[in-house]
Amino acid sequence: MRFAGLKWLLLLSLASGDPKDGPGNSHSTDRPYFERRGEVVWEVPTDQKVIALTFDDGPNPVYTPQILALLDKYQAKGTFFVLGSRVNKYPQVSKEIVWRGHEIGNHTYHHPNMRKISCEQIAREIELTNTAILATTGTTPHLFRPPGGYYDEEIVHTAKQAGHLVVMWSWHQDTRDWSNPGVNKIVRKVLTNVRNGDIVLFHDDGGDRSQTIRALEKILPNLHERGYRFITVSELVQIRNKQSVHKGGIP
Repeated sequence: MRFAGLKWLLLLSLASGDPKDGPGNSHSTDRPYFERRGEVVWEVPTDQKVIALTFDDGPNPVYTPQILALLDKYQAKGTFFVLGSRVNKYPQVSKEIVWRGHEIGNHTYHHPNMRKISCEQIAREIELTNTAILATTGTTPHLFRPPGGYYDEEIVHTAKQAGHLVVMWSWHQDTRDWSNPGVNKIVRKVLTNVRNGDIVLFHDDGGDRSQTIRALEKILPNLHERGYRFITVSELVQIRNKQSVHKGGIP
């Protein structure tokens, strides 16, 4: 297998007890390594008052339309990391995301445990989801978010081979809304920690997301009043690339 040698090195690294680098991650290759290579994005430090709102695990026929309506109300664009299985189950909602000018990213087909599947299975999950998104919406995703936020050399390489940039989220903007911690806690998490170029993690599926809806009803007008623009992750990456070129780096 083409990744056999790399997998063996990774297993040795894990066995040696390397510390975790961040949420959902356990490997010896740290975040700066991937950031320097431009292969994984957590946020984009910038002078511009922009922020990217992201939504995982959908689409959902109840909550995704409510989120879309709220985003429209505040001229906001979001990025939806969808499951291929749910795209096929709810094609009309998937189309609505794109029709309203939002971005769709790949979040695998079945939401597997990324620690327990092979590179070939990862590639298949990405491929199945790309196929579902293209057939349903006419668009091809270029962003990939691994379930659970777990990443390593193999996952990043496999996504890159499929033409995807791996997108995580700002660690200080993990709302943990999936756990239903309370509307006010979600709101405080975002508003207290907001920085230019943040990528905020929400969920539009995976359970009762009514707290997420009610939190967005408070977050969106507050940040709008503070002068923030809500852009897609791809637009945020474009800012990063322009800044890199301006500084003489490689985007």
